[in-house]
Amino acid sequence: MSGRTVRRALALLAFLAGWLVLTAAPASAHVEIISATPGDGTRLTTAPAQVSVTLSENIGIQPGSLKVVDTQGTAVDTGPVFQPGDVAEQVAVRLRPGLPDGSYLVEYAFISADSHPVRGTFAFVVGSGPLITSAGAVAAATGTDPAVDVVSTVVRWLSYAGVVLLGGLVFLLAVRPGGRADPRARRVLRWGAWLTAGTAVATGLLQGPYAAGRGLGGLFDTGLLADTLRLPYGKLLLLRLAAAGVLAFVLPRLLGPPLPERRRGRLENLAIVTGVAVLLTFSASGHPVTDPIMYFSVGADLVHWGAIAVWAGGLVQLALCLARPAPEEDLGPVVSRFSRLAMTCVTLIAISGGVLALRIVPSVSALWTTTYGWLLLAKITGFVALLAVANTARRAVQRGVTADRTGGGGTAVLTSQLRRLRLAVTAEVTLASVVLALAAVLTASPPGG
Repeated sequence: MSGRTVRRALALLAFLAGWLVLTAAPASAHVEIISATPGDGTRLTTAPAQVSVTLSENIGIQPGSLKVVDTQGTAVDTGPVFQPGDVAEQVAVRLRPGLPDGSYLVEYAFISADSHPVRGTFAFVVGSGPLITSAGAVAAATGTDPAVDVVSTVVRWLSYAGVVLLGGLVFLLAVRPGGRADPRARRVLRWGAWLTAGTAVATGLLQGPYAAGRGLGGLFDTGLLADTLRLPYGKLLLLRLAAAGVLAFVLPRLLGPPLPERRRGRLENLAIVTGVAVLLTFSASGHPVTDPIMYFSVGADLVHWGAIAVWAGGLVQLALCLARPAPEEDLGPVVSRFSRLAMTCVTLIAISGGVLALRIVPSVSALWTTTYGWLLLAKITGFVALLAVANTARRAVQRGVTADRTGGGGTAVLTSQLRRLRLAVTAEVTLASVVLALAAVLTASPPGG
């Protein structure tokens, strides 16, 4: 990547940052309770027939998301959760008839459109007795189990890594066609497919305990798994698993012995379509779906993740061919073609990332006053560091290739510069891993907190 390209990318980032400062972004957060009947702290003369809540977004009917208990922790609702009227954002649960006077605690546990749990409690009282809130009644699950949270973050990072490894397919198709016969390159793509499939299964098992505030012992609770599969998020995980299976089937055939042009074209198209499907399962289950203009943000996120996967996946493949080039392979054209591909990816990452920040970050001050903001700034810093290392590496190899072709130092100069390129690409892969880890944590953090 040329110095001019890096300067343009940095200027674009600066422009987008200024745009973020000068424009107010629409607030985007997890689902919230807008109103409840009866409301928190309400005193009633007679027991209500049901408890209903109106939410900030339509998340559908989620089984077990509303529960009502008395001060002894005994359930007084008759379930199931239902929609009491025509308002899609309103859900309710019926209560047992003839409830005695006393305090009652409503426990809610909803899964936002972006797949994150939102839990809490509120209370009401029937009769003249004291109002006992969650502090004096039943301890509701108001937080995710720490062990489940850590494991979920690690699995999320591994799922991102799987997508990045799959992104290396573009490198083999467009940058290094001769690398299709390289068993190491094919092995990395196979790892990507299996890692994507395995983490889809692991995520599906973890989502139930993650949402319910349960520990790792709930991993194989069939009831929790069934609840996950009823949600759009569970269906997206099934789509990801199916797409990864298709890729595992297609890749060996696409990268195997030479095929007729028509058959190879069909396999390439199938690989691209299933790859986009994998990316879509991430974009359609994260923060972008909470944007009022959902399709705009989901589209931007799809471009963002696609460009990251192609760039970082290409870096992994480039590191492989630099570590042990094929006999008689000229690396100059490979590096040159990858530089042009990387330039396109960097531009798309910067533009789509700026659009997502404008749509998702609630306010400018949230960048330095919230965990989400600090993580986002750290991710941007890592991206800028990647650009700087990439620029140094490409200039080094360009000098070496130029010297070799003009006779100004010959193979010794080229070998020296390629040694520097190997070190730089290794640093790029390491930085990309850190950026993916930050993205994994960022995805689990609410934009406003």
